[in-house]
Amino acid sequence: MAEEKRFTKASWEIMEQLLEVDNLEEALAGSLEIIVRTLNSEAGAIWFLDPNTDRLSPLFHVGPADISNITIENGQGIEGVVTKSGKSVLIADAANDPRFDGTVFDDNGLVTKSMICVPLDNLHEVIGCVQIINKQDGSIYDQEELVLCERMASLAAITIEEKGLTIDLGEKKEVLVRLTDVTKEFAVGDNVLQVLKGINLEIYKNEFVVVLGESGCGKSTMMNIVGGMDFLTTGTLTIEGRDFSHPSEAELTKYRRDYIGFIFQAYNLMPNLTALENVQFIAELVEDPLPAEEAIARVKLSERANNFPGQMSGGQQQRVSIARAIVKKPRLILADEPTAALDYTTSIEVLSVIEDIVNTQGTTVMMVTHNVEIAKMANRVVKVRNGRIASIKRNLHPLHATDLVW
Repeated sequence: MAEEKRFTKASWEIMEQLLEVDNLEEALAGSLEIIVRTLNSEAGAIWFLDPNTDRLSPLFHVGPADISNITIENGQGIEGVVTKSGKSVLIADAANDPRFDGTVFDDNGLVTKSMICVPLDNLHEVIGCVQIINKQDGSIYDQEELVLCERMASLAAITIEEKGLTIDLGEKKEVLVRLTDVTKEFAVGDNVLQVLKGINLEIYKNEFVVVLGESGCGKSTMMNIVGGMDFLTTGTLTIEGRDFSHPSEAELTKYRRDYIGFIFQAYNLMPNLTALENVQFIAELVEDPLPAEEAIARVKLSERANNFPGQMSGGQQQRVSIARAIVKKPRLILADEPTAALDYTTSIEVLSVIEDIVNTQGTTVMMVTHNVEIAKMANRVVKVRNGRIASIKRNLHPLHATDLVW
């Protein structure tokens, strides 16, 4: 009886998500999280079929494995078999199932043991599938749990058709940074505190990725490792395919100087230098910078170039700090709560500058924030919970900064 009530509650929650929420992408991601939570599972994914390429890609996934960049041929692997046939499968032992392809989750940080996979069928065609992986307690999925997934998938597919969600998964992205099974431990007295517990994440070229999570979840530690300001305990960090897990001091200095731009909550401007001089100071540290005047112009502060920080508002100072980041022409900009100290209007000004950097300069931006609204303008949203990747969601239609409201 308790199990029946739990499933009934989950069904109603999914119906509310899909039928009453205006943002269908958020509703689909929320529905997947409800299923994973209700079935006490380790991971899950919603796969969509691209009719132009006849390949499947994950739009949303929950769990520790980053499968964002994976594509599967329709008809291949469990996901492809279910989509091609339109028939659900319940697998008790994935490793011994001939249809199973271990390159999806298993090569990206999660050993697949058991699985439910059901088609996204809108009554006219199958447009993808919903996949749930591994019960937390090690038990096997049963028929009732399969039926719950089928209800969710059927409702989702019909809602997608009714609301006209356009799904363009785009081309496979080129990986800029990859973290594989990364852990981070700190000594606390006689004890060891594990802050990161096996992070698997790819950061792509020319994307805006937002990392969300509660205080203490490990999101800033993860970013610091990517930025060379902290070091992993175990695992692997690769930069454009090159192992950067244990760099030398010289490699680290060059990486931070030439490859990375930093934007922090605190502006860290030198008070005795003008805006232009603050930017010029950084430009002189690298081999091939932008002209400082151009960097100032790109953040729309040319008229304030000769002002000192004390003569500028908080938003203007933050834009100077962004100019200092882009003057180096970095491949990757790391932004840690860059709008936390700013009001709404000023935050939108700063976010508009960051949006322009991604769209016009081809720079990758990775931003850590508590503000869930900012996530709506990202290409991907990564949620971190208790030192692990909790979920990753692609935004099919990222908002402009000027469209955000909070």
